[in-house]
Amino acid sequence: MPNPHTHRPHRRLFLARSSVSLGAAASAAVAFPKLCATAAGAAPQDATASQVTRPDVPWLEEVTRLDVPPDAPALPPLLPAFDAPGQVTANLPEETRVQLRRLWMQRRTELFDLWRKVLGTLPARPTPPPQLEILQTEVIDGIRRARVRYPTLPGQTTEAYLLHPVGVSGPLPACVVFHSTVPHSILQPAGIEGDANKAFGWHLARRGCMALCPRNFLWPSNDRIDAHTETERFLRDYPHATGMARMLWEGRLAVDILAAHDLADAERIGAIGHSLGAKEALYLAAFDARIKAAVSSEGGVGLAFSNWDAPWYLGQQIHQPEFGREHHELLALCAPRPFLLVGGDSADGARSAPFVAAAQTIYGLYGDPLRLGLYNHRGGHAVPAPALDRMLAWCQAYTA
Repeated sequence: MPNPHTHRPHRRLFLARSSVSLGAAASAAVAFPKLCATAAGAAPQDATASQVTRPDVPWLEEVTRLDVPPDAPALPPLLPAFDAPGQVTANLPEETRVQLRRLWMQRRTELFDLWRKVLGTLPARPTPPPQLEILQTEVIDGIRRARVRYPTLPGQTTEAYLLHPVGVSGPLPACVVFHSTVPHSILQPAGIEGDANKAFGWHLARRGCMALCPRNFLWPSNDRIDAHTETERFLRDYPHATGMARMLWEGRLAVDILAAHDLADAERIGAIGHSLGAKEALYLAAFDARIKAAVSSEGGVGLAFSNWDAPWYLGQQIHQPEFGREHHELLALCAPRPFLLVGGDSADGARSAPFVAAAQTIYGLYGDPLRLGLYNHRGGHAVPAPALDRMLAWCQAYTA
């Protein structure tokens, strides 16, 4: 069984070990249509329009103060005319920052277009979003957990778990919760099977949040992964797209569903994921401005940190000399929305600091404090309890 998330440093497959128990076909269009002009994909207008007004996590300074080694590899500048550590840009005179923000908004549009070409094209998402077919529901400890089905790409469906506390009238903060590479897929974030520390959807619901946990397309059923077969089928049907484009498309569809739900607050939607799910959270936050806060755990932010060249992600194009892209650009596209990168010195960790520092340059243009941080728990490719606490706290602080 191939693993969608293989770390370069160890050249091994990771399999989590755990013990806890489209209505109508959409017409063809460019992927992420009018990405820089629609509400779903637009950049923040400027200045502080998207800045957080609620209290910050008490450990914000700890995760935003980075230790970047002097011999860290150079990354392409985000603003070629100006590139400096984020801590410097945050302290610039306001007039200077306003001017640089204008330059950044132009550069941001360029980066959207460049990455759109990398990802390729898919049909437009259905409007309105699809209705959920409830397959099973239960109430446990004050949490309603429903297994649902809904259409995705034309002629295809997927399943997800939808969780929320009972006895509430809403609107609730909501979160798209991505599972990692485990055979039981969505049973993991829903708290049904697998590592309890990766049951993000369950934990968020216990904290008063609505959580939608969609199944990744590499799983033809909830308990079986078949990455090569599913990817080959997808690329045969959509030869001008990448696997990552589909993951992003389905992530944005999940946001559509939450934003239209009676119990969810469309202005307070987040994203969270570990490993494979961390990759999805990164892309969703970068390309969908409706995501107000995100947490990406052990996804491998650098293209060399993980198997980003797999056909279900970006493919072999990343090895072409002319490729020229790196993921600090996606971190910057999230600015100024709160983003926490979590690592254990496996896929992410100390070596991720240069990527975060580079994007902090852009975050600093929106003032202080910076809300782009790196938390290294040094516990490997896992989610230790202290990391789980911080991941949940980040989501709660910036979407609740």
